[in-house]
Amino acid sequence: MTQNLHIVIIEDEAATARNLEYILQEINPEVKIIITLQSIAEAVDWFETNNNTYDLIFSDIRLSDGLSFEIFSRTKISKPVIFVTAYNDYAMDAFRNNGIDYVLKPFDREEILRTLLKYNTLIAAEVKNEQSKTKSLLHELQHATKQYKKSFLIHYCGRLIPIETAKINWFYTANEIVYAYLADGRQYVVEFTLEQLERELNPSFFFRANRQFIINKTAVDTVEYFFNGRLLVKIHPLPQEQIIISKAKAMDFRKWLDQ
Repeated sequence: MTQNLHIVIIEDEAATARNLEYILQEINPEVKIIITLQSIAEAVDWFETNNNTYDLIFSDIRLSDGLSFEIFSRTKISKPVIFVTAYNDYAMDAFRNNGIDYVLKPFDREEILRTLLKYNTLIAAEVKNEQSKTKSLLHELQHATKQYKKSFLIHYCGRLIPIETAKINWFYTANEIVYAYLADGRQYVVEFTLEQLERELNPSFFFRANRQFIINKTAVDTVEYFFNGRLLVKIHPLPQEQIIISKAKAMDFRKWLDQ
């Protein structure tokens, strides 16, 4: 059960409000009733200056000065609402006004517990969704700010040759040696492992196809369906070995090509 839950009650019957407060605190002693509001006018005035001090609203629908839905049309309320009412003909209006549940009077402990558990489930799902969004945003920011390798300084025949990363069509490892292949057919040894290259190369352009290959998107000619959900990738210049994408990586590879 959510701890330190701050609740606002909108109810014009004092006995009903006291009963609801008693049940809520019996279910969870850490529940705090911020305020009990008895009318539309009182509620509108309070929410205008206190809209971020609570977590959840329990609201009757028929109040002494009208329907509580008017509160939501007159002031901005972003928190969820559980409507508690003796009438069952306002369900659609309730769910149009931040309603997450609809409890009919006379209510009991089990009914209030059920609706609080529903609130907890919704909040947990929302937190998980926000965490996922945050993780995705951090991932995007990391890629946006990271400085990927733009060139390699190759040792070749007693010389140092600078080669732009974009001109390397693919990397291949054999016998613990990593080779870089260029579009014109030239190949050079690079002093990196494929694991190191994965961290240094921009993932928008380079993909770790399997244990032997990292390929440049510009080098891909065609992709064919292979056995058991795998993919066969044809690149240029054509390597001696086939490049097979595993079933586990196939979806990520297709998304990468389709960016």
